[in-house]
Amino acid sequence: MTVKNLTDLNGLSDKNVEELQAIGITNVAELKEAINDDAKIKTVIKACSGVGPKTVAAWKSALEEESAPAEVVEESTEVVEATQGGYVVKLKPELDSETADALAKRAMISGRRPAFKRQEWFRYAKLGENWRKPKGIHSKMKRGLKRRPPMVEVGYRGPAEVRGLHPSGFEEVMVYNVDGLEGIDPKKQAVRIGGTVGTKKRIAIEDRADELGIRVLNRMV
Repeated sequence: MTVKNLTDLNGLSDKNVEELQAIGITNVAELKEAINDDAKIKTVIKACSGVGPKTVAAWKSALEEESAPAEVVEESTEVVEATQGGYVVKLKPELDSETADALAKRAMISGRRPAFKRQEWFRYAKLGENWRKPKGIHSKMKRGLKRRPPMVEVGYRGPAEVRGLHPSGFEEVMVYNVDGLEGIDPKKQAVRIGGTVGTKKRIAIEDRADELGIRVLNRMV
């Protein structure tokens, strides 16, 4: 597809063109430069109504297809270098030695824990593999006879002091708006943005979290 005008891109309406012009993007070359910059992508998504990360990714693919193979190789090399040079280390919690040891112990226990599957999951496809407690007076699995699949028991649990913590050691807090970030302790808590939150509100939450030094576990970019 040949892209000469902004409206040639799928999902970009006349209203979006006006919104892009308001932030200084007036032609295809300027839009291509903006969506290749991680910092400017958020600005483009904020400005364009009805446009999300998937739409911007489709624009980026369409614009890259027009470039010559040699140019594509050069651009991809630049992106790799920028990614390596601009890597930001993720925030870590402040843990005492006991909590750190308990997290390591929990990881070892999780690696040895068997996969708990529903009784006779292999016999009937409609049952699925999701765990269900075996019932019935004739259930050999319930009675714990030999050569039967393992059942969920309290002995398989991890250490109580780190139960419910994220693998990094953070305590997870669900957030649905910017106000939910108030009162978060960045040394011990990290936030997870709710699945029903829209793109623009997610961007606002991530920007505010960066200002407060709070880690977002499910970042969009």
